[in-house]
Amino acid sequence: VQLQASGGGLVQAGGSLRLSCAASGDSFAQYTVAWFRQAPGKEREFVATIFRRSLSATYYSDCVRGGFTISRDNAIKMVYLQMNSLKPEDTAVYYCAADARTILSSIAMTRGYNNWGQGTQVTVSS
Repeated sequence: VQLQASGGGLVQAGGSLRLSCAASGDSFAQYTVAWFRQAPGKEREFVATIFRRSLSATYYSDCVRGGFTISRDNAIKMVYLQMNSLKPEDTAVYYCAADARTILSSIAMTRGYNNWGQGTQVTVSS
């Protein structure tokens, strides 16, 4: 599966953005899809994931739980990340990633995903 992220931009603190991840290829519903982010000088960190074969099973990092929502539409091969109440520390390049496996021990790690899209920049001003 190939992925392309979009929807980033500049927003003021407290604002909202919705990121989109468009997938191409077969059997998209069989893939677990996640969002990661990487701020300048920092390692790539997990944000949220939505499990394969499910429209409701999700998992979030503690730092975004309650403010971000991940969702998917398998019919059009899209995954979304709705980001509300954004803070300057949410500034980063955001990446979507996918994998046909679901290894729970690595679901929040970059090694848990074999397919990556290019990033989209999110900048939150104070």
